[in-house]
Amino acid sequence: MAGHSHWSSIKHKKALIDNKRGKLWSKLSKAVIVAAKMGGGDPDHNLRLRYAIDDAKAGNMPNDTISRAIKKGTGELEGGNLEEVNYEGYGAGGAAILCEILTDNRNRTAPEVRKIFELNGGKLGATGCVAWMFERKGMFLVSGGTEEQIMDAALEAGADDVRPQGESFEVTCDPSRFEAVSKALSASFKVEGSQIARIAKNLVDLDAESTGKVLKLIETLDDHDDVQNVATNLNVPAGAMA
Repeated sequence: MAGHSHWSSIKHKKALIDNKRGKLWSKLSKAVIVAAKMGGGDPDHNLRLRYAIDDAKAGNMPNDTISRAIKKGTGELEGGNLEEVNYEGYGAGGAAILCEILTDNRNRTAPEVRKIFELNGGKLGATGCVAWMFERKGMFLVSGGTEEQIMDAALEAGADDVRPQGESFEVTCDPSRFEAVSKALSASFKVEGSQIARIAKNLVDLDAESTGKVLKLIETLDDHDDVQNVATNLNVPAGAMA
């Protein structure tokens, strides 16, 4: 929808966490642990781990902290008993909400997340109730070239779409093409940010009151230690997440 930026929403939510470094490092550490647990401790043979390490370094996490997280994931140290789970539901006005969770105690996390939904005008739903509304995409925010130049490089590397976002450009791709697109863009342009995220296939518009409640719900969910990412199909008006 015109005026909507998936990237502006992501940047806003990351900034909320970045202001609390300890909480950010906890989330980044969990991502490293799970990546190492699922694919091994060698980032050269585990792309998910490589991306998790890159994110951790971008968050200024010390190398020894990253190393300990990897060892927890591979079982060399205790503390790697984490599982991935998605919680799904609705915010005010029926906006779809999907939370990606990393937890060591699902019985603790589930009621806490349910309470956050309820206190912010939402409702936690059954598994699968909104997941079908989203797709996983690689996303890049790029500058340093014309739209034609960036589009040529991105599409040749396998990207799906390029769209203007202010003075920069938002590039999306299938997750399987993330590394190839990343290399192609980094070779010639400035990549201001990148990540693999869930984005809505279609967006919904809500009135100002409901939009405010949904944004508050997202902010509160993001502040929870076990919540790694939150996706919504809400069309966020320009400036609402500044």
